[in-house]
Amino acid sequence: MNFVEREHFAVVGIGARTSNAREMAGEGEISRTWDRFMKEGLAEKIPHRADAGMVAVYSGYASDEHGEYDFLLGVKVSAVSEVPEGMVVRNVPTGRYAVFAAERGPAAKVVYEAWQRIWAEPRTREYTRSYRADFEVYGADGGVEIYVGVKG
Repeated sequence: MNFVEREHFAVVGIGARTSNAREMAGEGEISRTWDRFMKEGLAEKIPHRADAGMVAVYSGYASDEHGEYDFLLGVKVSAVSEVPEGMVVRNVPTGRYAVFAAERGPAAKVVYEAWQRIWAEPRTREYTRSYRADFEVYGADGGVEIYVGVKG
C-alpha cells in the first residue's frame, strides 16, 4: 500500500445503489452491472474515453462499509458533453487515496480478496477512510488497483 494525491476525474457508465450485506447475500447489483456492461459492450459506446481501462466507483456512502452506497462501472472520460442514454456521470473528487494492488487472476476473485484484506485491517491502521469515494482501476494489462479515499 502507498498513498497518492489524485486530481478529480469523471467516469461515465452504469450503476446502482447497493450495500455490502446485499452483495454478500447474493442479492446485490455489482455482478449484474458487470454482466450487463460487458455483454452490451458499453465501454465502446462511451464518447471521449480517456484510456483503455475501466473504472468501478463507490460513492454516496450512507455511513461506512456497512451502509448503502452507489456503485458505478464505466470508463474515465476527458469530457462529459455527451452521456449516452441510460448512463450517468460520477465525478471522483480530488483527494488523498491509499492504493492497494490486487493479485493477478480472475478479477471477481482477486478484487473481492483485496477488499477482504482492506476491511480486515486493524482499526489502528495508518489512515482513516473518508467514505467520499473509492474506486478500482482495471488496466488494459489485466492489473487492478484499488484506491481508498482517506482523510488528511
